[in-house]
Amino acid sequence: MRTLFQATTLSALVLTTMFVGCARRPSVLSSATAPTSATAPSGQPAAAAPATEGDAAAAVVVEEDIITERPAPSTFAENANVKPIYFDFDRYDIRPDDARTLEADAAWLKDNNVLILIEGQCDERGTEEYNLALGDRRARATMNYLASLGIATNRMSTVSYGKERPVCTEHAEACWALNRRAHIIVKPRE
Repeated sequence: MRTLFQATTLSALVLTTMFVGCARRPSVLSSATAPTSATAPSGQPAAAAPATEGDAAAAVVVEEDIITERPAPSTFAENANVKPIYFDFDRYDIRPDDARTLEADAAWLKDNNVLILIEGQCDERGTEEYNLALGDRRARATMNYLASLGIATNRMSTVSYGKERPVCTEHAEACWALNRRAHIIVKPRE
């Protein structure tokens, strides 16, 4: 009798799982997320292809049923009024001094009609995959902080370069600290 009850319970769980299934992820991506695929002319998703700085075609971002083009990173430039922020080793939280830097950046960004690209970067230690993920978390933390200061998220995009674009190539902590950053570049809105 007990095995019959266990078999019935197990069957009920299996059937429930089959009918209910796993929760679905939302199909809407924020404009601040790095797109992972483009839409093919047939309307079907194309194979995922990471955009590089030299790509002429920008990836497509879906935001609440509105398809917008993500601007190519090569169209952005540095601006002396917007400063980078730096991170501790293996961290992506905003430090107090860097929060003040972002507050000054936000004040300038509020007064200027520009699009913003936040580049997450890391030092040379760690694997390429790990540093790309960490750079993404740094860029997103920076974007979220700017959004909390009133900068519209539809003006911001993020990209992670991991350890691909060091500003210093020496193998020492002082140099590595310069490479662990969120670099903010801008371009005029059209």
